[in-house]
This record gives sequence, structure tokens and C-alpha cells, in this order.
Amino acid sequence: MDTENVLHTILVEKINNDTLVLPTLPAIALKVRRAADDPNIDLSAMADVVSQDPSLSARMIKISNSAYLGRSVKVTSTQQAITRIGLQQMKNIATALAMEQLFVSKNDVVKQYMNQIWTETIEIVANSLAVMHVYLKETKNRTLNLESIMLAALVHNIGVLPILTEAERHVNVFTYPTFLDVAIEEMAGELSTSILTEWGFESEFVNVAYNWKDFSTSSETVCYLDIVRLGAALCGKFESHKEQIFNEAIEKGIITDLSELLNDEFGELRTSAKQMFQ
Repeated sequence: MDTENVLHTILVEKINNDTLVLPTLPAIALKVRRAADDPNIDLSAMADVVSQDPSLSARMIKISNSAYLGRSVKVTSTQQAITRIGLQQMKNIATALAMEQLFVSKNDVVKQYMNQIWTETIEIVANSLAVMHVYLKETKNRTLNLESIMLAALVHNIGVLPILTEAERHVNVFTYPTFLDVAIEEMAGELSTSILTEWGFESEFVNVAYNWKDFSTSSETVCYLDIVRLGAALCGKFESHKEQIFNEAIEKGIITDLSELLNDEFGELRTSAKQMFQ
């Protein structure tokens, strides 16, 4: 059996037997999500939870001062950041910011793959956030929000992680990267669904992860799936479907025309979004 089939067969077998090791949600994300679900939580208590992770705390402050939330008064403390962001919004933002902790490996080749995927993911996040900002500004739609699109874009391809972890045990896979690409293309969507379901994520996130590459799936109203697809198309994904994605974005009123995605304001919003993860 060739290397490609070995990896594919092992993955299928482990999925069917429920023995494939799925990534767990970072501990700090779990703590914040549980705290956000506590009806008795207050700003001070949430600040104590977030402050347990200095990196997360620093990024929260950075987001609070970004083009998305920033106001004239500069935020300098975790509690001020949480006040500006909002207790309920903390749940998805903290989870999103903690995702980078999962993209690590001691294997140099796997680490290179993960760094590449993380970089591509951040580009899609930046585009998706900028698109959402433009859309919300123009439509005043309150059924979608920035913190959820940030998380949806960050986990849209989370299923690659267990594939890379399994491939790490079969070094020959990396001699022929096409084999790995095929496994990711065929199985990442299903694995993303399993991971997000295991984590207890809402259906809107599962929908994005499972369907973002399936262009037979669409909705009549604007949803996070539309925004992530548009964000991915702006990164050079879906070349054969790019015109369809742009036309649907205009038809649904996400943008009025493509010039909105090319102006200086959009570029500044993208830059601001990427800086949140630096």
C-alpha cells in the first residue's frame, strides 16, 4: 500500500473507531468560556481569569485599542479592555485569541506546515473582519457580530490539526506533500465538524467549518459562511469560484461593489486585524 493510501486508511479507520486524537480547547479559553457562561460573573472576576494568561491579556488590550473597538480614550488595563469588549463578547474573542496555542509541533516539518496554515488563517481572519466591519457599518445588521466572525474564521480549517498530528507519525508523507494535501482536502471538513462539536461550539461555527469549500451550500440571508468565503477568496483561494463569491456578496448586500474591498480604509482594517495576533 502506498504512503498516500496508508495515511488515508489510518485516518478513516481512526475516525470510524473514534480513536483519532482531536485537539483540546486551550485551558485559558475553557476558563474564559465557563466564566462568561456564569450569570454571576462580574468585570473584576473576568479580569482575574484573563490575567492568568499574560499573552491573552495583552491581546485583549490591543483589540480594545484597535480600529474595530478603539475610541479616543486609550485602554491600558485588562479590566478596561473587558469593559470595552463586553462580558458576553469575551467568550468568542478569548477563544479566538487562544487558538494559536494549538498550532505547535516539535517536528520541524510539521511546524512549517502549521506556521503556513496559521499565516493563511490569519489572512482570512483579517479579510473576514474587515468585510464584516464594512457590512455592519452599512446595514446596521445586528444578527451577526465581529467577535463571532473572528472565531468562525479562525476555526474554519481546524480539522487540519489532527491530520498533521497523525502524519507526524508517518515521516514518508512529507516526502510527497501532495499526499498530505489530498488528505487535508478530503477530510479536514469532517474533522473540523467533530472538533467543534466536541468543544460544544454553536452550529453557526460548525456550518462554516464543514461547508466553506462546498459551493452547493448557501443561504438566502447573510451568514458567517458568506463572510469567511469572501475573506478566503480575497486571499487567493477559490480562483474558479471567485466571480461567483463576489457576485453573491453584492447580491446579498454584503458589499455594494468590489471597490469597497480595495480602498485604503479596507486595507487599514485588514492591517489592524492582523496586528491583534502579533
